[in-house]
Amino acid sequence: MSIDMHLQVTASLLRRGGSLDRLSTGITLLGALLGLSQYFMTSLEYWGLVCSASLVLLGVLQKYWALRVAFDADLFQNLATDAHHISDLTEALDQALAALRLQSSGRGGRPWNERINGALKLLRRQALLVAAQVLLTAFFILAGPWLTFTG
Repeated sequence: MSIDMHLQVTASLLRRGGSLDRLSTGITLLGALLGLSQYFMTSLEYWGLVCSASLVLLGVLQKYWALRVAFDADLFQNLATDAHHISDLTEALDQALAALRLQSSGRGGRPWNERINGALKLLRRQALLVAAQVLLTAFFILAGPWLTFTG
C-alpha cells in the first residue's frame, strides 16, 4: 500500500474516534445527572454516587484520548494530501511537534509504520474507556434494583 493511501486509511480510522467520543459524552452526562439526582433524593445512595463518579471519571479520561486521536486524524489527513513530499513533511512535522513540546526531539525520524501504530494504539485506548463506560452503565442498570434493597 502506498504511503498516501496508508495515511488516508489511518486518518479515516482515527476519525471514528469522534463517534466514540459522542457516545462517551452522553454516558458521562448521564453519570453527572445521576450524581446530581442523589442530592435531591431523601437518602443518598452509595452505589449511585460510585456509579456517577466512575462514569464521569472514565468520561474525562476518554475525552483526553479523544482529543489526541482527533489531533492525529487531522495530522494524518493533512499529510496524506501532500504525501509525495513525505520526507520533507516528516522532518517539518518533527520540528513543529518538538517546538510545541508535543514530542521529544529524540523521537523524531521514526518510520511511518511506527507512527501509525502509535496513533491506532491511542484509538484503542479511547475505545477501551468507552467500553468500560458502557459496561459499567449496563451493570448498574441491571444491578440497580437489587442494590437499592441491599442498602
